[in-house]
Amino acid sequence: MSSNADAEYYAKHRPEVVPFLPREPSRVLEIGCGEGRFRANLPLTCEYRGVEPSAEAGRLAATVLDAVLVGTYGEVAAGLPAHYFDLVICNDVIEHMPDHDAFLEAIKQKMAPGAYLAGSVPNVRFVSNLFQMLIAKEWHYEDFGVLDRTHLRFFTGRSWQRTLSEHGFVVETIAGINPVDPGATWSRRLAKRAAIAVLGADTRFLQFGFRARLGSPGS
Repeated sequence: MSSNADAEYYAKHRPEVVPFLPREPSRVLEIGCGEGRFRANLPLTCEYRGVEPSAEAGRLAATVLDAVLVGTYGEVAAGLPAHYFDLVICNDVIEHMPDHDAFLEAIKQKMAPGAYLAGSVPNVRFVSNLFQMLIAKEWHYEDFGVLDRTHLRFFTGRSWQRTLSEHGFVVETIAGINPVDPGATWSRRLAKRAAIAVLGADTRFLQFGFRARLGSPGS
């Protein structure tokens, strides 16, 4: 990616994820914190740590977060306290992991009882993505979006909910965010509305926001 693309990639505030956060967290860990811009969405009173693979983005994040570990989660996990954080944030990072199942098991060791995992994942059923697959019969990897060339995992809303449940998380909410741009012309708007009507309402969203609690349904 170009330097301008890098700046956009690491500097997003992601306000659309805020409704999925639990109330009044006190010890927060953000995986893939970028430049730390998401921190502005939470109370200044909470402790806020980050993990960031990019050294340059991590350097900037360190100016606004309480602590930043530079590296992948697997590389730096030993430097994080066990059973400590009451909120772990993952904004479009889990799809970049070579083994998301291993991460979901490992991160539980850093979470306090009843802690929350919140954030977002891309929606592989996004209508533009389905159009490429089903109609154009093409598959173009890009610098951003569902087909980001660095994505290693793909999820639907249903598959992500199941995945969280399989790892002992109780999903409290999951919903589409960043709906499709209807297009500049009436014909494009009509075509997209027709496609969404046929393929399902979930296809209009680029991503899913979620909040899940560590525990069991009876806890």
